[in-house]
Amino acid sequence: ELYRAGLRSGAGTALRGLAGARPWLAWRREVELLSDVAYFVLTTLSGYQTLGEEYVNIIQVDPSKKKVPSLLRRALFISLHTLVPYCLEKALLHLQHELQVEAEESRSPESPPALGFPSRSFIRSWLRKQVGQLSEQQRKKASQVVDVLKQSIPLLHRLHLAVFYIQGTFYHLSKRVTGISYLHFGGLQGEDQSIRSSYKFLGIISLFHLLLTIGVQMYSFKQKQRARQEWRLHRNLTHQKSRSGEAAAGRQSRCTLCLEERRHSTATPCGHLFCWECITAWCSTRAECPLCREKFHPQKLIYLRHYQM
Repeated sequence: ELYRAGLRSGAGTALRGLAGARPWLAWRREVELLSDVAYFVLTTLSGYQTLGEEYVNIIQVDPSKKKVPSLLRRALFISLHTLVPYCLEKALLHLQHELQVEAEESRSPESPPALGFPSRSFIRSWLRKQVGQLSEQQRKKASQVVDVLKQSIPLLHRLHLAVFYIQGTFYHLSKRVTGISYLHFGGLQGEDQSIRSSYKFLGIISLFHLLLTIGVQMYSFKQKQRARQEWRLHRNLTHQKSRSGEAAAGRQSRCTLCLEERRHSTATPCGHLFCWECITAWCSTRAECPLCREKFHPQKLIYLRHYQM
């Protein structure tokens, strides 16, 4: 890890000195990937020990534990250890971005396209085309799957680390897949066994903590689902109430004299509302309220300006 970090730092410094800070920020992750690939090509793929393996006197062996891994097995290990995590991370990131952009465009078709990752590759254009062919329901499902995958990958690494503490082999997930393990030469084997057994308790604690984390995340996911359902129910009820309120307001805004929408609302001293023309014409013959029959002078009518109901 020390020399890999030094190689990354040196490559990043060289790129920043040659191309500037902006290209270095844009391609920093790729530079780190190339540095890791270069380190493992010069050591593992070439058939040599890494500096860390040489320091602690361990050597890589295949599942038979009788010979070093073949060139194909070593190349597969390097790919799984460096290229596959990078490609998976980028694929999930771009897929999530395209799903969000497509969802925003479907909600507001007239809005300008969201600024995000520039279209630099054929794969990204193909991904955007495939996402555009999905329906809204399929996009929601795909977005949920992407979120689950992004949360599951760190949990998978934690599970593998707990199993390593318990079993004492395959520290990296890529080595477990390819079957590459280590043999230690030099020193006492009894010390290795005692040290390996001392880590089992740590592995059990790590496994218990992982199960607790998964339980908390599942509980949080259920709470979010319940909150979404309650919000949808509340939104539907609010919409129904608003529609019923508008209907009731429409009924209340009618004039009881002309039975039409009230125009230039005017209040009598008793508090009833009528059209200005209707109530003034009524008061010219009868100086009383058409509803409650309360007597009043026409001068007591109140014309309501900017009244909305």
